[in-house]
Amino acid sequence: MRPDYVKVRLPTEESYFRTREEVKDLQLHTVCEEARCPNISECWTMGTATFMIMGKNCSRNCRFCSVTHGHMEPLDPLEAEKVAKAVRDMKLRYAVITSVDRDDLPDGGAQHFANVIKEVKKSGVKVEVLIPDFQGNEKSLKSICEARPDVIAHNIETVRRLTPFVRDPRAKYDQSLRVLKFIKSQGFITKSSIMLGLGEGDEEVLSSLRDLRDVGVDIVTIGQYLRPSKMQLPVFEYSSAERFKMLEEEAYRMGFSFVASGPLVRTSYRAAEAWALRRDNNESIE
Repeated sequence: MRPDYVKVRLPTEESYFRTREEVKDLQLHTVCEEARCPNISECWTMGTATFMIMGKNCSRNCRFCSVTHGHMEPLDPLEAEKVAKAVRDMKLRYAVITSVDRDDLPDGGAQHFANVIKEVKKSGVKVEVLIPDFQGNEKSLKSICEARPDVIAHNIETVRRLTPFVRDPRAKYDQSLRVLKFIKSQGFITKSSIMLGLGEGDEEVLSSLRDLRDVGVDIVTIGQYLRPSKMQLPVFEYSSAERFKMLEEEAYRMGFSFVASGPLVRTSYRAAEAWALRRDNNESIE
């Protein structure tokens, strides 16, 4: 039986529709829409959005994701300016940028991604990015690092055992850990995310959390997998509030500086608040 948290209210606030028009007018894509995020009403009402760059079609086909795949569109040479304009017009102080995978491009689109980061940072905002693995290519990862975002996230998505079943074959568990380890070695705050409800056991989740800490990940989010449509994997189980709480407590014991754990939590959900709370936590520790 589907729990109450699956039922998401329809948007009614003017600020939601204003954000939608802003995104539409600039011909931008958001992961909020493409991934059918359950928090879109809340976030857009607050005037925040996670911008998805490099087109709306992904070169990969993960079985949990509703982002379309297929024909790869040319990169928009004006995309950096468009995203920066949206950030200014929305008066954001914290911007989140992600992208589709672009395995069709020699560098996976890393330089284009970096150009967007640099342009947005000119507005003086904090920038968090959720990046693909770029096939583990360190040169591409360095391009992202050289653009100096404030937080770099890359998701392992699920536990080791389920990775070949849940993610595209090119998205490997250990490769994601190597990406996160490399980014941390460059001195960045790192972040990752795990979904529950795909058939994983608690010990498997705890093992994945330990793997993330072993490569220095600072922030972790844990959320419930919700099937976007009948084309994606079915939900194996809906996790209880008690399970989310237990995993949050265990993650803090492992040393993560910030943990968000709950059924509707997503990687970029209230990212600015996570950043602020993390800083407060660090200050209190120091």
